[in-house]
Amino acid sequence: DEEEDYMSDLFIKQDVRPGLPMVRRVKEAIQKEEKQKEANEKNRQKSIKEEEKERRDLVLKSALGNENKGFALLQKMGYKSGQALGKSGEGIVEPIPLNIKTGLSGLGHEELKKRKAEEKLENYRQKLHMKKQANEQAADQFRIRFKNKQEERKMEGDLRKSQRACQQLDMQKDIDVPKETWFWIEPEEEDKKDEEDKEDECTSSDLSVSEKLHILTAYLRQEHFYCIWCGTTYEDSEDLSSNCPGDSAADHD
Repeated sequence: DEEEDYMSDLFIKQDVRPGLPMVRRVKEAIQKEEKQKEANEKNRQKSIKEEEKERRDLVLKSALGNENKGFALLQKMGYKSGQALGKSGEGIVEPIPLNIKTGLSGLGHEELKKRKAEEKLENYRQKLHMKKQANEQAADQFRIRFKNKQEERKMEGDLRKSQRACQQLDMQKDIDVPKETWFWIEPEEEDKKDEEDKEDECTSSDLSVSEKLHILTAYLRQEHFYCIWCGTTYEDSEDLSSNCPGDSAADHD
């Protein structure tokens, strides 16, 4: 029979939709194509690498025989097939496996790549750890600054409270001028142009809020037997020392 022309109108016009019975010529054409593929696969010449792999696999799968000189020497020394090596049989039973190197890289290249990958991973972990530490330090510093600012605002409020109390108690004793200019609440008028007032302002500005608060509360306790933390004026120093917990906010907390 002549070969079918797959591009002919007769072949193209055949109805080969799914579910319809295939005509005999189409079935034969498909079978012929499959046989041709199998024949080409059998006749294909194997590459040198494929042949080497087949021979190597065949040799590795087969056990050593008496024709092997090394195996023959072991047998002369009393070795039996399947027995472990060594005088007391504590050695290996199977031969050391063969690792085939197929790449073009030099010896030790894989170990070098592995070591570099581990170093890269370790550096990445260190960077993450350092970044985490930096974030924690920044958070701690923020909390400290926030706490210090809150404490400073509280001390400023206590200082104003002490200044008002000092002004009232001094006036009750007919004291017209405070011992220090900042002992009283400063008036808003801009009448202070005297040199003495300017000197006092300079000295008072050199003091911190906590130092002013400590000096003023000590003055109130000594001069007026008054404690701003208790909000109480005591009769005398003995009454103050026996009934007042201390001369600071921490003592009263």
